[in-house]
Amino acid sequence: MRSPRLRPLLVPALLCAFAVLAARPTDAADGAGRRKDADPGISTQVERLYQDAALATQQYETGRQEAQTQRAQALRFEGLLNRERREIAVLHEDLGRIARAQYRDGGGLPLTAQILFAGDPDELMQGEHVFSRTTLAVNNAVDKSRRAESRLEADEAKAAATWRTLEKRSAELAALKGDIENKLEEARWQLQGQADASVAAGSCRGAVRLDQPQQAPVGAWVTPVAAYELSAGFGSGGSRWASRHTGQDFAVPIGTPVWAVGAGRVVRVSCGGAFGIEIVIEHTGGGYYTQYAHLAAVTVDQGENVVPGQWIGQSGTSGNSTGPHLHFEVRVTPELGSAVDPVPWLAARGVPVG
Repeated sequence: MRSPRLRPLLVPALLCAFAVLAARPTDAADGAGRRKDADPGISTQVERLYQDAALATQQYETGRQEAQTQRAQALRFEGLLNRERREIAVLHEDLGRIARAQYRDGGGLPLTAQILFAGDPDELMQGEHVFSRTTLAVNNAVDKSRRAESRLEADEAKAAATWRTLEKRSAELAALKGDIENKLEEARWQLQGQADASVAAGSCRGAVRLDQPQQAPVGAWVTPVAAYELSAGFGSGGSRWASRHTGQDFAVPIGTPVWAVGAGRVVRVSCGGAFGIEIVIEHTGGGYYTQYAHLAAVTVDQGENVVPGQWIGQSGTSGNSTGPHLHFEVRVTPELGSAVDPVPWLAARGVPVG
């Protein structure tokens, strides 16, 4: 027979069990406080806007080259127009000269007066022949002048249409490019806002699974970003570092794809601290590690294997950062304090940086 004393203890015991279950990590997070695959959301938007911006830039450059060709054609038109204007001015001078000559030769007298003043028939016929010839020259000159003026008018209209088309096309391309760049800039800072929230909470959002663009085969080693400007270098001094700068900074906009520089395994994905969102990769068969810091998002998980050129994250300005950039380190251990200069390290592997 069960003891009645156990029954009053049953309710507290059940409550404790429910509390323990509620406190356990759910399936949405791992033991390190990282949530599993995050909703791509704004990361995908940034990725697509980068592609749209690249396409718009390509169209803009193509349009700019076409505009240069059209501008050259328009300038040629202007040159032809100037030549036609000079020719018309010469024709006008010829008309004036012919008219003056006709008047001096008697062409200005009526035919009756010429008959009356003519000394003999031969003189009359000669004067009439000169008059007819002069009249024909005048008529031809007038016709030529009119044709030239008509051609000039048509060419001026054509040149004006060319300039209007050029200006309209240039304005459309500039507006398209500017609109996409504005949307991209807004999306970048939304992405960075999510990163800052993760760093403040000390809990990474987890890998954002994006459809990575197809890349041409790469070598065994690559740069961590494609287009960049070098900023703070290895060993440089600054008030933001405890001693000396431990890596190489690549100045790039927020959301720039960050690549694994070589094959290896992701040994750390973490948030918080001076480096913000960071990834550390242990490289295959070399005893080296690389770190990618101040990210806005990651696209790989801890323990995942990566290949050279694989997209592992999106750059940002999380943690102790003065602006958007990638902080890249090469280490002999996964921990801070074992860094070597990454620029000659990459150069020794056939990847010049600069």
